[in-house]
Amino acid sequence: MIDFLIIGGGVAGTSAAARLSQLGKVVLLEGEDALAYHTSGRSAAMFEENYGKPSTIELNKASRRFHEDAGVLSPRGLMLIGTSDDTEAFDTDQHQMQLETISIEDAKAMVPILNEGVVNRAAYHASAWDIDTDKLIQTFARMARENGGAITTKSTVAAITRTEHGWSVTAGDTTYETRNLVNAAGAWVDHIAELAGIAPLGFTPLRRSMARIPAPGGHDVSTWPMLFGPGERWYAKADAGALIVSPAEEDPTTPHDAYADDMVLAEGLARYEAHVTEPVNRLLSSWAGLRTFASDRTLVIGPDARDPSFIWCAGQGGYGMQSAPAASQLLADLISGAASTLPPETIVALSPHRFA
Repeated sequence: MIDFLIIGGGVAGTSAAARLSQLGKVVLLEGEDALAYHTSGRSAAMFEENYGKPSTIELNKASRRFHEDAGVLSPRGLMLIGTSDDTEAFDTDQHQMQLETISIEDAKAMVPILNEGVVNRAAYHASAWDIDTDKLIQTFARMARENGGAITTKSTVAAITRTEHGWSVTAGDTTYETRNLVNAAGAWVDHIAELAGIAPLGFTPLRRSMARIPAPGGHDVSTWPMLFGPGERWYAKADAGALIVSPAEEDPTTPHDAYADDMVLAEGLARYEAHVTEPVNRLLSSWAGLRTFASDRTLVIGPDARDPSFIWCAGQGGYGMQSAPAASQLLADLISGAASTLPPETIVALSPHRFA
């Protein structure tokens, strides 16, 4: 008998497997050929402590030590740039992310393509890091395996049945018997709940598109900070000698293998181009991911209100990579009864019981 069967091999599922494998026998099922195929593998991969809802920020802060010890962080920095048309949104973002005002001259020294005829405000801090997402996923997977956990890919769940002692889960030709079922299925979490006869909580997958463009003007972009437009209407980030630009859209959709919308991508690139001196002449590649949120845009961590053997690890949205170490530790603490280091109000805010 398995103690914890986890459905979903993104950062939510692999981090849950790492923590829960210390409490009992764990099996993780991933429907794709590899871990982190969907949203986790398409993340902008930033660690910014002050990004997200208050409960998410607490998770971010509590995750920092794990990220540092795992060696998955590298310096990046974050710069917010604004114009005379977005003063209110700029002020809001600067306050929330605790950025320091810098001069346009200093901003251009870091990002020389800024159009100072348009950009009239800038704010910055160095306390933002790139996350090596593959290393993070593999760190969690290794922790799970070292504790005897099993990770199985190409295992799409087809049926779930409640049993006297827990759950019976069929994936491919194999049926698994488990005491507890952990739903970490990303955009598919409500679908998994329905298969299990559990009331879905109302998650919405939101598409976000990305474009990789050549380094603007042939510049070395490796030291450029991540650029944000106020109100998160676009962002740009250096990646492997090129630049990733996103329109930062949040278009509701259904769970699927997402792809970029060409028109939305073009509109987002135009918003980016309006702030810089180098035009976008071609794309190297494009893709999209699904950021899945609960109705209140707060993560959902813990046992279901009606059936505590059905456990939610869901609604990571765009915060999964940076919050996973603390979110998965909270999950394990809730199940084992251990005291959490998180503030009590954060634990309440994250609980599935808020939907009961």
